[in-house]
Amino acid sequence: MGAGDVSADGPPDGPIGAVLFLCTRNQIRSVMAAELMRMRWGSMVRIDSAGIRPGELVDGMACAVMDEAGGDIMSYRPKGLDGFDEDDPPFDLIVSLSPEAHHTALNLVGTRAAAAEYWPTFDPSLAEGSRDQRLMEYRLVRDGLDKKIAARFPRPSTG
Repeated sequence: MGAGDVSADGPPDGPIGAVLFLCTRNQIRSVMAAELMRMRWGSMVRIDSAGIRPGELVDGMACAVMDEAGGDIMSYRPKGLDGFDEDDPPFDLIVSLSPEAHHTALNLVGTRAAAAEYWPTFDPSLAEGSRDQRLMEYRLVRDGLDKKIAARFPRPSTG
């Protein structure tokens, strides 16, 4: 585990069965990360996303860059942590993508998750410039998340 990672029993060993991606508003980063993970793992892993203060709709530019990559987040509706039932099984790992989300994730270790990791991720909605320049920032975030997911959650080799 790297700096900022915490767990009651250490990092989950072996395959991950349930991952929550957590960010501030659940409109861009966590939604993209969850969809990228789904594209890689399908239904083999329980994957979800949430925000500390969820917005109303998924960001349009996030939808556009995920569509370019073959993902569909258009119909997703942002949700907060209150969108989970008390009876839901805990996550093996919470991956937080913003500082505020990481503070919350650390407080959930031991009750709602076995471990938490912090992946500092730029909020592309803060990018300035033309539409094309801003879309490039969204693509950089998408591609960076995809690389981190591939490295952290490699698919088992077949054969």
